[in-house]
Amino acid sequence: MFVFPVHLIEQAHYLPFSFFEFYHFVLQPLISMHKFTFLLTGKPFATQFAQAQLADSYPNKSSNPRGGKNRLWLALLAGVLLSACREFPLQLIEENIKPSGPKPAWAPNIDPQMQAVIEQLDSFKTPPLHTLSPQQARQAPTPTDAVKELLKKRGITPTPPPLDIAHKVIPGPSPEGILVRMYTPKTGTGPFPVIVYYHGGGWVIANLDTYDPSARALADKANAIVVSVAYRQAPEHKFPAAHEDAYAAYKWVKENAASIKGNPDKVAVAGESAGGNMATAVSLLAKERGVALPVHQLLVYPVANNDLNTPSYQQYADAKPLSKPLVEWFVDKYFNSPADGDSPLISLVDVADLKGLPPATIIAAQIDPLQTEGKQLADRFREEGVAVTYKRYEGVTHEFFGMNAVLDEARQAQELAASELKKAFAK
Repeated sequence: MFVFPVHLIEQAHYLPFSFFEFYHFVLQPLISMHKFTFLLTGKPFATQFAQAQLADSYPNKSSNPRGGKNRLWLALLAGVLLSACREFPLQLIEENIKPSGPKPAWAPNIDPQMQAVIEQLDSFKTPPLHTLSPQQARQAPTPTDAVKELLKKRGITPTPPPLDIAHKVIPGPSPEGILVRMYTPKTGTGPFPVIVYYHGGGWVIANLDTYDPSARALADKANAIVVSVAYRQAPEHKFPAAHEDAYAAYKWVKENAASIKGNPDKVAVAGESAGGNMATAVSLLAKERGVALPVHQLLVYPVANNDLNTPSYQQYADAKPLSKPLVEWFVDKYFNSPADGDSPLISLVDVADLKGLPPATIIAAQIDPLQTEGKQLADRFREEGVAVTYKRYEGVTHEFFGMNAVLDEARQAQELAASELKKAFAK
């Protein structure tokens, strides 16, 4: 087990080194040890331990015989080491997570880390989800499980962002209400902006835990409360049950934001896949029913059309984790009949009246059957005068957004999402 040499920090202020010598003889070796230790163990440097040792060593000014100048040296040393600990692990994780086989035929340009996730998902040897019952599919390993297993195999435990987590059952269309999970930043006192978040899963599978990494990242990076909604799922609850739950959760947040340290005037909607569809559907329902609109829509590879023969459906029909047969299975389970696909809540591109909706950010994955309709929705927003930011990330698949622990593209996408949300909250 690696033990950090705290005595070097404790003795640093006694060394008669110039800054140049101090850097090369003390800082550089310590940073190198951090990198070497991470490669050996796969575990990040124990920064909190080092900080605690510093605090214990010099609890007050009188305990440092060299005074404020030497405390500055210590602060400099700690700052450099902490910076190293934040930056090196991400790079080393990516270098440490590599695919073991050739690129799949359906994704010849897949990102190496993305391929490693797909390989891990395949290693669970789950039958294709569209061949299972909904109950069986809900119990199957998910892309989130694949990421966790990759990290576990390498002994890597990412540090979660500083958030308070709470659950609440709020009123909804069904008698049992709607379960929500609330992520509240520990920094600051509020009132915070609020993001009402809808997870993916084709209205049939997945849950709050499956999309927990995305919700945590948005709360942390946007410095906002995230209210993640456990809406009703099909086939037990057919269309439009999930959409009505999504709207009810948004309306509750608007009316009760202050009770959860939120600002009712700064509420956005966000979602992935089917959840991205519902985020825009909530905006449509709010406009139709005279409720104040969200300040922004974050739509991550949203379902936006009822056309399963678009160019991306044809090119990526066999993609993983989302394929054309799986989308057909989802639709069969959620729709009462094929006619539901022509509802404006589903066919956002072809049927919905998008005029007057709030600004949107659309994040797309290249290797995704939904790629084409995400771009079509961005184009339709522009045609209707809705401000939109669109970004497609190359080499990644559906579900990449929450994989920030292993994918640089996910971190970039999350930073873009947080940046656009912050702009909306600042207005």
